[in-house]
Amino acid sequence: MTPLYSIVFLTLFAGLAMPLGALIANFERIKPAWLETELMHGITAFGGGALLSAIALVLVPEGVRNFAPLNAALLFLSGGVAFMWLDIQLSKGQTSMSQLVAMLADFIPESLALGAAFALGTINGLLLAALIAMQNLPEGFNAFRELKASSTYRSSTIIFWFVLLALCGPIAGVVAHIWLAAWPVVVSGIMLFASGGILYAVFQDIAPQVALEKHWAPPMGAVMGFALGLVGYMLTR
Repeated sequence: MTPLYSIVFLTLFAGLAMPLGALIANFERIKPAWLETELMHGITAFGGGALLSAIALVLVPEGVRNFAPLNAALLFLSGGVAFMWLDIQLSKGQTSMSQLVAMLADFIPESLALGAAFALGTINGLLLAALIAMQNLPEGFNAFRELKASSTYRSSTIIFWFVLLALCGPIAGVVAHIWLAAWPVVVSGIMLFASGGILYAVFQDIAPQVALEKHWAPPMGAVMGFALGLVGYMLTR
Protein backbone atom coordinates (compact mmCIF):
# COMPACT_ATOMS: atom_id res chain seq x y z
CA MET A 1 0.00 0.00 0.00
CA THR A 2 1.46 3.39 -1.01
CA PRO A 3 1.88 6.06 1.70
CA LEU A 4 -0.97 8.15 0.27
CA TYR A 5 -3.42 5.25 0.35
CA SER A 6 -2.20 4.32 3.82
CA ILE A 7 -2.92 7.84 5.07
CA VAL A 8 -6.42 7.83 3.58
CA PHE A 9 -7.15 4.42 5.08
CA LEU A 10 -5.76 5.19 8.54
CA THR A 11 -7.38 8.62 8.91
CA LEU A 12 -10.70 7.25 7.66
CA PHE A 13 -10.39 4.31 10.06
CA ALA A 14 -9.78 6.72 12.95
CA GLY A 15 -12.56 9.08 11.88
CA LEU A 16 -15.24 6.43 11.39
CA ALA A 17 -14.91 5.60 15.07
CA MET A 18 -17.02 8.75 15.68
CA PRO A 19 -20.14 7.63 13.79
CA LEU A 20 -19.59 4.10 15.12
CA GLY A 21 -19.70 5.46 18.66
CA ALA A 22 -22.84 7.41 17.76
CA LEU A 23 -24.42 4.28 16.27
CA ILE A 24 -23.71 2.31 19.44
CA ALA A 25 -25.19 5.11 21.56
CA ASN A 26 -28.31 5.14 19.38
CA PHE A 27 -29.09 1.48 20.04
CA GLU A 28 -27.52 0.96 23.43
CA ARG A 29 -29.81 0.79 26.45
CA ILE A 30 -28.60 -0.56 29.77
CA LYS A 31 -30.62 -1.35 32.84
CA PRO A 32 -30.52 -0.61 35.73
CA ALA A 33 -29.98 3.13 35.38
CA TRP A 34 -27.08 3.28 37.87
CA LEU A 35 -25.10 0.79 35.77
CA GLU A 36 -25.73 2.81 32.61
CA THR A 37 -24.56 6.00 34.34
CA GLU A 38 -21.39 4.35 35.61
CA LEU A 39 -20.67 2.87 32.19
CA MET A 40 -21.10 6.27 30.51
CA HIS A 41 -18.60 7.82 32.88
CA GLY A 42 -16.22 4.92 32.32
CA ILE A 43 -16.41 5.32 28.53
CA THR A 44 -15.68 9.03 28.88
CA ALA A 45 -12.68 8.30 31.08
CA PHE A 46 -11.40 5.69 28.61
CA GLY A 47 -11.37 8.30 25.87
CA GLY A 48 -9.49 10.68 28.16
CA GLY A 49 -6.90 8.00 28.90
CA ALA A 50 -6.44 7.34 25.20
CA LEU A 51 -5.93 11.05 24.58
CA LEU A 52 -3.32 11.27 27.34
CA SER A 53 -1.47 8.27 25.91
CA ALA A 54 -1.40 9.89 22.47
CA ILE A 55 0.04 13.06 23.99
CA ALA A 56 2.57 11.37 26.25
CA LEU A 57 3.73 8.54 23.98
CA VAL A 58 3.50 9.96 20.46
CA LEU A 59 2.73 13.63 19.93
CA VAL A 60 4.99 15.31 22.50
CA PRO A 61 8.02 12.96 22.12
CA GLU A 62 7.95 13.46 18.36
CA GLY A 63 7.04 17.14 18.55
CA VAL A 64 10.04 18.18 20.66
CA ARG A 65 12.57 16.72 18.23
CA ASN A 66 12.95 19.95 16.24
CA PHE A 67 12.54 22.61 18.92
CA ALA A 68 14.45 24.11 21.81
CA PRO A 69 12.71 23.73 25.20
CA LEU A 70 11.36 27.29 25.31
CA ASN A 71 9.94 27.18 21.78
CA ALA A 72 8.41 23.77 22.42
CA ALA A 73 6.75 25.04 25.59
CA LEU A 74 5.40 28.12 23.80
CA LEU A 75 3.87 26.01 21.03
CA PHE A 76 2.36 23.64 23.58
CA LEU A 77 0.89 26.55 25.56
CA SER A 78 -0.41 28.23 22.40
CA GLY A 79 -2.41 25.09 21.62
CA GLY A 80 -3.99 25.22 25.06
CA VAL A 81 -4.80 28.93 24.66
CA ALA A 82 -6.32 28.36 21.21
CA PHE A 83 -8.56 25.55 22.46
CA MET A 84 -9.55 27.67 25.47
CA TRP A 85 -10.54 30.52 23.14
CA LEU A 86 -12.56 28.10 20.99
CA ASP A 87 -14.21 26.69 24.10
CA ILE A 88 -15.21 30.19 25.23
CA GLN A 89 -16.68 31.03 21.81
CA LEU A 90 -18.64 27.78 21.67
CA SER A 91 -20.03 28.32 25.17
CA LYS A 92 -21.24 31.77 24.11
CA GLY A 93 -22.97 30.33 21.04
CA GLN A 94 -24.72 27.50 22.90
CA THR A 95 -25.70 25.79 19.64
CA SER A 96 -26.07 22.09 18.96
CA MET A 97 -23.31 22.37 16.35
CA SER A 98 -20.82 23.15 19.10
CA GLN A 99 -20.29 19.45 19.73
CA LEU A 100 -19.38 18.88 16.08
CA VAL A 101 -16.94 21.80 16.08
CA ALA A 102 -15.35 20.55 19.30
CA MET A 103 -14.75 17.11 17.81
CA LEU A 104 -13.26 18.65 14.67
CA ALA A 105 -10.92 20.72 16.86
CA ASP A 106 -9.38 17.47 18.11
CA PHE A 107 -9.57 15.41 14.94
CA ILE A 108 -8.19 17.83 12.33
CA PRO A 109 -4.84 18.59 14.04
CA GLU A 110 -4.38 14.89 14.76
CA SER A 111 -5.05 14.00 11.12
CA LEU A 112 -2.65 16.69 9.93
CA ALA A 113 0.05 15.33 12.22
CA LEU A 114 -0.65 11.77 11.10
CA GLY A 115 -0.53 12.62 7.39
CA ALA A 116 2.70 14.61 7.52
CA ALA A 117 4.56 12.51 10.09
CA PHE A 118 3.64 9.30 8.28
CA ALA A 119 5.35 10.63 5.18
CA LEU A 120 8.45 11.49 7.20
CA GLY A 121 8.54 8.03 8.72
CA THR A 122 9.06 9.46 12.20
CA ILE A 123 6.16 7.67 13.91
CA ASN A 124 4.15 4.51 13.54
CA GLY A 125 1.08 5.60 11.60
CA LEU A 126 -0.98 2.60 12.67
CA LEU A 127 -0.31 3.33 16.36
CA LEU A 128 -1.35 6.98 16.10
CA ALA A 129 -4.45 6.08 14.07
CA ALA A 130 -5.41 3.47 16.67
CA LEU A 131 -5.00 6.00 19.49
CA ILE A 132 -7.12 8.55 17.62
CA ALA A 133 -9.80 5.90 17.04
CA MET A 134 -9.72 4.96 20.73
CA GLN A 135 -10.45 8.59 21.52
CA ASN A 136 -13.06 9.10 18.79
CA LEU A 137 -15.24 6.12 19.69
CA PRO A 138 -16.22 7.30 23.20
CA GLU A 139 -16.24 10.92 22.00
CA GLY A 140 -18.77 10.04 19.29
CA PHE A 141 -20.77 8.02 21.81
CA ASN A 142 -21.05 10.86 24.31
CA ALA A 143 -21.46 13.62 21.71
CA PHE A 144 -24.37 11.74 20.12
CA ARG A 145 -26.14 11.50 23.45
CA GLU A 146 -25.61 15.18 24.22
CA LEU A 147 -26.78 16.25 20.77
CA LYS A 148 -29.81 13.97 20.96
CA ALA A 149 -30.78 15.44 24.33
CA SER A 150 -30.18 19.09 23.41
CA SER A 151 -31.49 19.27 19.83
CA THR A 152 -34.41 18.21 17.67
CA TYR A 153 -32.24 16.42 15.08
CA ARG A 154 -33.16 12.87 14.16
CA SER A 155 -30.67 10.15 15.04
CA SER A 156 -29.93 9.48 11.36
CA THR A 157 -29.14 13.17 10.80
CA ILE A 158 -26.68 13.28 13.69
CA ILE A 159 -24.93 10.11 12.52
CA PHE A 160 -24.76 11.54 8.99
CA TRP A 161 -22.97 14.63 10.31
CA PHE A 162 -20.55 12.39 12.18
CA VAL A 163 -19.77 10.53 8.94
CA LEU A 164 -19.02 13.87 7.26
CA LEU A 165 -16.67 14.68 10.14
CA ALA A 166 -14.88 11.39 9.54
CA LEU A 167 -14.27 12.36 5.89
CA CYS A 168 -12.44 15.49 7.04
CA GLY A 169 -9.66 13.27 8.38
CA PRO A 170 -8.47 11.86 5.03
CA ILE A 171 -8.67 15.35 3.49
CA ALA A 172 -6.49 16.82 6.26
CA GLY A 173 -4.11 13.86 6.14
CA VAL A 174 -3.59 14.04 2.38
CA VAL A 175 -3.12 17.81 2.44
CA ALA A 176 -0.51 17.44 5.17
CA HIS A 177 1.21 14.61 3.31
CA ILE A 178 1.50 16.65 0.12
CA TRP A 179 2.25 20.09 1.53
CA LEU A 180 3.82 19.62 4.96
CA ALA A 181 6.05 16.56 4.58
CA ALA A 182 8.89 18.74 3.30
CA TRP A 183 8.85 20.79 6.52
CA PRO A 184 9.42 18.51 9.53
CA VAL A 185 9.62 21.54 11.82
CA VAL A 186 6.03 22.46 10.88
CA VAL A 187 4.93 18.88 11.54
CA SER A 188 6.55 18.94 14.97
CA GLY A 189 4.89 22.28 15.66
CA ILE A 190 1.47 20.86 14.77
CA MET A 191 2.05 17.95 17.14
CA LEU A 192 2.97 20.23 20.04
CA PHE A 193 0.13 22.66 19.30
CA ALA A 194 -2.37 19.79 19.12
CA SER A 195 -0.99 18.29 22.34
CA GLY A 196 -1.55 21.50 24.30
CA GLY A 197 -5.07 21.84 22.95
CA ILE A 198 -5.97 18.21 23.59
CA LEU A 199 -4.63 18.38 27.15
CA TYR A 200 -6.82 21.44 27.75
CA ALA A 201 -9.82 19.52 26.41
CA VAL A 202 -9.10 16.53 28.65
CA PHE A 203 -9.20 18.59 31.84
CA GLN A 204 -11.89 21.03 30.75
CA ASP A 205 -14.41 18.68 29.15
CA ILE A 206 -13.54 15.05 29.84
CA ALA A 207 -12.16 14.78 33.37
CA PRO A 208 -15.03 16.72 35.03
CA GLN A 209 -17.53 14.28 33.49
CA VAL A 210 -15.80 11.22 34.92
CA ALA A 211 -16.23 11.69 38.66
CA LEU A 212 -19.18 10.07 40.43
CA GLU A 213 -19.70 10.25 44.17
CA LYS A 214 -19.02 6.91 45.87
CA HIS A 215 -18.16 5.24 42.55
CA TRP A 216 -14.56 4.27 41.90
CA ALA A 217 -14.78 2.26 38.69
CA PRO A 218 -15.08 5.12 36.12
CA PRO A 219 -11.58 6.58 36.75
CA MET A 220 -10.16 3.14 36.02
CA GLY A 221 -11.43 3.67 32.48
CA ALA A 222 -8.77 6.35 32.07
CA VAL A 223 -6.11 3.95 33.36
CA MET A 224 -7.31 1.26 30.94
CA GLY A 225 -7.32 3.68 28.00
CA PHE A 226 -3.76 4.78 28.74
CA ALA A 227 -2.63 1.19 29.33
CA LEU A 228 -3.98 0.12 25.95
CA GLY A 229 -2.08 2.99 24.33
CA LEU A 230 1.06 1.95 26.21
CA VAL A 231 0.80 -1.63 24.97
CA GLY A 232 0.37 -0.41 21.40
CA TYR A 233 3.39 1.89 21.78
CA MET A 234 5.61 -0.90 23.10
CA LEU A 235 4.52 -3.38 20.44
CA THR A 236 5.38 -0.94 17.63
CA ARG A 237 8.77 0.22 18.92
